[in-house]
Amino acid sequence: MPLALTPALPSVGLAAPRSRRRPWGLTAAIAGMALALAGCVAPVEQTTPDPESSPEGTAAPALTTVEEYYGQEVAWAECGELECATVRAPLDWDDLEAGGIDLALSRSVATGAEEQRLGSLLINPGGPGSSGAGFVGYATEVFSDRLLEAYDVVGFDPRGVGDSTAVSCGDDATVDAFLLADPPLDNQEDLDAARETLRAFGEGCLQQTGPLLGTVDTVSAARDLDLLRGVLGDEKLAYAGFSYGTFLGATYADLFPENVGRLLLDGALDPSTSNDELVIGQAVGFEAALTAYVEDCQAGPDCPLTGSAENGKAQIAALLDRIERRPIETAYGVELDAVLGFYGVVVTLYNDEYWPLLTMALTEAITENTGTYFVDLANAYLDRTVDGEYQSNQMVAFNAINCLDYPVVSRTFEELEAFADEVAAQAPTFGRDFALGIGCESWPVAPVGERGPIAAEGAPPILVVGTTGDPATPYVWSEALAEQLESGLLVTWEGEGHTAYGRANQCLTDAVDDYLVDGELPADGLVC
Repeated sequence: MPLALTPALPSVGLAAPRSRRRPWGLTAAIAGMALALAGCVAPVEQTTPDPESSPEGTAAPALTTVEEYYGQEVAWAECGELECATVRAPLDWDDLEAGGIDLALSRSVATGAEEQRLGSLLINPGGPGSSGAGFVGYATEVFSDRLLEAYDVVGFDPRGVGDSTAVSCGDDATVDAFLLADPPLDNQEDLDAARETLRAFGEGCLQQTGPLLGTVDTVSAARDLDLLRGVLGDEKLAYAGFSYGTFLGATYADLFPENVGRLLLDGALDPSTSNDELVIGQAVGFEAALTAYVEDCQAGPDCPLTGSAENGKAQIAALLDRIERRPIETAYGVELDAVLGFYGVVVTLYNDEYWPLLTMALTEAITENTGTYFVDLANAYLDRTVDGEYQSNQMVAFNAINCLDYPVVSRTFEELEAFADEVAAQAPTFGRDFALGIGCESWPVAPVGERGPIAAEGAPPILVVGTTGDPATPYVWSEALAEQLESGLLVTWEGEGHTAYGRANQCLTDAVDDYLVDGELPADGLVC
């Protein structure tokens, strides 16, 4: 029976796996991952009419001015237990004549009395590439009753993602062949071949997606976010962003400080980090998370890892090396190789409640030489069925967005090897997996983003939450963002896993709710 990863924990945002010797990471070490490590977020059926058509089926006038876009009326329609709608946004905010795109929304209406309601709380679960519209389906699993009483929780699929006008790179087989390939990367010839493969894949994305591929950057998404604030009728933005969603939120605050209301940024990205610093930070973060897992496993019964924690990590590394050389069978008729094995390990490190699933997978692989559980876990990470059907476009959207957001870093093979050795010195188990891969050098659309600190001067207080044991967005990044923001306040949760709100303790929940619902600021530096 396949492993079931329930939506009990909101592991939203970034992942950092880089399969062993797999050069298709596109940007440094991060790889997209939705709230539901494994398809916990059910797709939201969009039942609203096409905003380009009138009820009689005649074409509606094209929107050509900022005022027309902000003047849209949102037509909500029932979609299951939620309400859904579609809003138009410019394809290119700097060229309104270039046409428009659709942004898909869903909302859970506030449950409190009318006088308690505060308007909309827009949410982003991270990625980049994760579905905010789908995330709303699990609002009751993540947000407190107190918050749900006060706000309409509104999720949206950012441009390029999910049910919005989306990035496409071909059919499932094409995406599978790209994401799950494991060619050697042992010399300059291999590196050149990898870059050519990326170029060909990217050209396919451009052909399938069109000019949208060049406008899925975070600044454009932040401008969409202000559009949504406007059409929803909110004078100020109330927002909860997790993981990559913190970068989106901080970017918004920098662009529109006068429109900031109450912003929660949980599991922060440091916007000033370079590509290399991102790789190192996540490699070290996941190494620490793996150590914490092994120590916990060895302290309990039936752990397949023996000796010290370092011995246990070495046994996991040896397993991945073994299945890279000789993949093992599974109950699904597909083989478990090092790519799937690596994804299967990393996905469980987002939250300590998933650690028992890693123990099950390791026990099966080590004692029975089969990899069925690992395939389940890897497919959970990829949002993919065992038959190779992708349930969302989050992985390709992740690549497209990050290739615009991060300046290109290009190295010779010798330089790449030296960098991989540098990272491995700090993260022995995962370092080379994170570092040894290509970036966006041959992506068909040039990057537009610049890395640098964000101050959001003039914005009201913004709440940053960091988790001390966060592997995907290390705690020091939350410290850095809170320091950079002119009005940033930091609250710390001493825990394991990625992000805090919705799975931490009552201290953390109360601090966030007091801020979002009542506007009461926690003590700066509060530790929960």
